Amino acid sequence: MKFKFGLLAKIIVAILLAIVLGNFLPEPIVRVFSTFNSLFGNFLNFSVPLIIIAFIAPGIAQLGKGSGKLLGLATFCAYFSTIFAGIMAFFVANTILPHFIRDGAMTSMDNPEGFLAEAFFNIEMPPLMGVMTALVFAFIVGIGMAAIQSDVMKRGFEEFNIIIEKLISFVIIPLLPFHIFGIFLNMTFGGQVVKILSVFAVVFILIIIMHWVILIIQYTTAGILNKKNPITLLRTMLPAYFTALGTQSSAAAIPVTLRQSQQTGASERVTNFTVPLFATIHLSGSTITLVTCSLGVMLMNGIDISFPTYIGFIFMLGITMVAAPGVPGGAVMAAIGLLQTMLGFDETMVALMIALYLAQDSFGTATNVTGDGALAMIVDRFSNNKKVHER
Repeated sequence: MKFKFGLLAKIIVAILLAIVLGNFLPEPIVRVFSTFNSLFGNFLNFSVPLIIIAFIAPGIAQLGKGSGKLLGLATFCAYFSTIFAGIMAFFVANTILPHFIRDGAMTSMDNPEGFLAEAFFNIEMPPLMGVMTALVFAFIVGIGMAAIQSDVMKRGFEEFNIIIEKLISFVIIPLLPFHIFGIFLNMTFGGQVVKILSVFAVVFILIIIMHWVILIIQYTTAGILNKKNPITLLRTMLPAYFTALGTQSSAAAIPVTLRQSQQTGASERVTNFTVPLFATIHLSGSTITLVTCSLGVMLMNGIDISFPTYIGFIFMLGITMVAAPGVPGGAVMAAIGLLQTMLGFDETMVALMIALYLAQDSFGTATNVTGDGALAMIVDRFSNNKKVHER
């Protein structure tokens, strides 16, 4: 069988190479990669508003298709599950991570004036619009398209979505390992990499535990409502979990998720409608990963963490990540704008965030997909014996 050298493997190799080479490469070489990081970071900032519009506008418009009550119930369940997962992740991570991550670890370096080697030059790439402007524009256009059922505009924004997906898949994602290599090369050069890798390990373990906790909560709820054993239900959905874990794609796992969801006892009418929808809008696992990783990065940088700020970030995540699962790493790409505007992330923090998130991406996707089965059962329970038509 042919071995596929995937994105996660490339990132791991990039980090290991950076740790080794950063100890003896001369500063001019490090500055070359710093220059690349500067250019790539500017290009990423330019792309963020486009990514937001491309994901959110057609995603919201797509919700206009389907059966009123069933659509509303399914959307509410998906959004509630996503927000609940994010709030749970905040309180758990904010309680546990400070015991393992020294506040401001990255600001207490030997060279506090800056551990990143300077770029040789910089090319400004100002975005076409701000992040919040892009969000408001996407909401207005998406809701408008759903309201008037504009096929022409939908087709245009769907094609724009395809363009941006290709930009992510064929430009941004392939260059990410080089960007992460450059960031970790600079960190090794500045003697900071050991602290950061220790954070990676703690965050990784905590996220995996919370993924399984949210699945247990979801299937316990579904089991109680449907009078079924939650453990049996979870065991039934394991093929969907491992399919998503291997493919790292909610969309690719839809056929297996659909089959296993029907085996839990949920009706074919409901699963055929909700499973493809949940693959787009239900992101409890990804939200746990994003919230926990961002908290870890903020602790390392000595940034104040407050629940009022984070609750807004979590609520916005549930919207901005709509349709993001169609692209590997799409959730973190869609979240970059929020990380910058709401949490104050700079270029280095964003790069760390991407590296942390992508290391967990397949597990978050698997949690999203597996949870879809529980939500399908919940929707089926509440829509049972109700006249809810799909068209």
